[in-house]
Parts: sequence; C-alpha cells; structure tokens
Amino acid sequence: MTKTDKNDREQGSTFLPKLDSNGLLTAVAVDAESREVLMVAYMDEVALAKTRETGLAHFYSRSRGQLWMKGETSGHLLKVQEIRVDCDQDALVLFVVPLGPACHTGAVSCFYRKLDDERLVQINN
Repeated sequence: MTKTDKNDREQGSTFLPKLDSNGLLTAVAVDAESREVLMVAYMDEVALAKTRETGLAHFYSRSRGQLWMKGETSGHLLKVQEIRVDCDQDALVLFVVPLGPACHTGAVSCFYRKLDDERLVQINN
C-alpha cells in the first residue's frame, strides 16, 4: 500500500474497506440503546452490501461458507442504525436494534460468561 493509499484509508472520507486475505472484515454488533456488545461475526463484500441495502445485519458464515442474515430462521433480526468504521477500515461496529436475543443460545448477548481464573462464570446481561 502506498503512503497515499494509507492516508486516504486512515484520514480520508472515502469508504475503502480493507478485507483480510479471506476477503472478510470483523463486524461487532452493539445494541444501539444499551451499548452492550451483542456478537462478533464476519462480513464479506456481499454481506456488507446486503446490510447497507436492507438495513438488516448480514454476515458471512465461515463454517458454512455462505451469506446469512442474522435472524433469518429465528426471527431475531438486527436492524442496523449506524455503521462505524475503524481507523484502517478493517473492522466495523454495527449499532443495532435487536429484535430478540442476539445469541443462538437464546442469551441476549453472545458474551454471557466471564473468565474467572480458569473458569467461565455466567453473568446476567
């Protein structure tokens, strides 16, 4: 990457997403009201485009190797209110309105445990 490209990506106003070697960006979904971290997933160019087009969070499933819309089977959609881009444009924060629990386990957030020494302890979120 040239210095101009780096400056454009880090200081400019043009969206220049920097995908990793697998064509993915890290995306963190955060509750727009409570600011609680709900989940972390990955987006490819198609997921990002679908999210921007529909206003509903779409991701790329690394395990299934395909696009998926959060809540497509459960109905627990994530309505995207705002997308923030980090300094080098390789990660996104999606501020969302969750329509139900974000975690496939039924928990409000995928981050429902904390590390306490060598044990995982469930927390209320």
